[in-house]
Amino acid sequence: MREPHFWTVTEKRSRAAAPVLKLLMTPLSMLYRRAGENRIAKTTPVDAGIPVVCIGNLTLGGAGKTPVTAAARAYYASKGARAASLSRGYRGSLAGPTHVDTATHTAGEVGDEPLMLAATGEAWISKDRPTGAQAMKAAGVQIVIMDDGHQNPTLKKSLSIVVIDATNPFGNGHIFPKGPLRERIADGLARADGVVLMGDGERPEELSAFKGVVLRARLAPLAPLPPGRYVAFAGIGRPERFFDSLQAQPGVELSEAMPFPDHHTFQPSDLSFLMKLSKERDAQLVTTDKDHVRLPPEMKGRVMRASVEAKFEDEAAFHALLDRVLA
Repeated sequence: MREPHFWTVTEKRSRAAAPVLKLLMTPLSMLYRRAGENRIAKTTPVDAGIPVVCIGNLTLGGAGKTPVTAAARAYYASKGARAASLSRGYRGSLAGPTHVDTATHTAGEVGDEPLMLAATGEAWISKDRPTGAQAMKAAGVQIVIMDDGHQNPTLKKSLSIVVIDATNPFGNGHIFPKGPLRERIADGLARADGVVLMGDGERPEELSAFKGVVLRARLAPLAPLPPGRYVAFAGIGRPERFFDSLQAQPGVELSEAMPFPDHHTFQPSDLSFLMKLSKERDAQLVTTDKDHVRLPPEMKGRVMRASVEAKFEDEAAFHALLDRVLA
C-alpha cells in the first residue's frame, strides 16, 4: 500500500494534517488498537524449544528490519550456530512451513523479503509462526530470527528488538488507519529488549523512559555503484530513503526516481515504461534487492541492484545484545 500523506510529519506538514479525515478514522483506530491489545493479553505464546529473536517495529512500512535480521543471522552464524530467518511470507501463495530456495521459489510464492534473505543465508516462511519455528527446530535450526512479528504473540520470544526509522520515528503518532502505528508506542517499547535507531535523526522523546539498549545504525551500500546516470525505482516502505542513498554516492547522477507502493507487483506496463525512460535518459536502471527479486527473469539482467547492509555505530553493543540468547 502507499502511505497516506498525513501519516508523515515534516516541516511542511504538521501532526494536525487532514483533521476531518482522521476524525472519521478515530473509531477504526480504537478498534484496531483494542483488537491488538486483546490478542496479546489473551494469547499464550508457544515455546518452540529454541531461542527466538524477533526483529520488529512499531509502524507499518519499512524501517530497516530485514537488513537487521540479516545482520543478526550472520552474527550467530559466525559464532557457530545454525540460525535462520522466519517470515510470514507476506503476499506469498505458500502457507509453509517452507525452507526458501532461491533456485526454485519465486517472490509470488514466498514473498519478496524471504527470497531476498535466502540469497545470503537460511530463510523460512510460515503463515503460522509457531508451526514454522517447530519445523525449523526439527530440521536442525538452532536459533530463529523472526523478520517482523513484534505484535504477534503466538510464538514465545527470547529477545525482542524494535527497529525505528530515526528520520520519521512514529509518523503522526496515531494508530492505523489514522496513522502508521501498529500499537501504542509505550506498549510496544515495554515488550522490547533493545531499539535500533536506523538512519540520521534525533533520539525520539518517547525513548526517554526506555530501559533497554538503544543502538544506532544506518543502511550502507555493500558496494558503490559505478559512476554514471541512473533511473532508480523502488517499491518499498520509504522509497525516498533509497533514492537519497543513491544520490549520496560519488559519481552517481540520478536522472529519474520512480516510487511504487510497498511490495508492488510490477506489471508489463510498469516495466515497459521504465525501459523507455531508461532509453530516453540514456541511463541504467537500478533498484533495491527487495524489488529485484520481484522482477520477471527476463528483466533481472537489465536492472542493477543497489544492495545495502545494516552498519552499527557500536557493533560490539549489538553483538552483546544478541549474545543474551547464547547464554
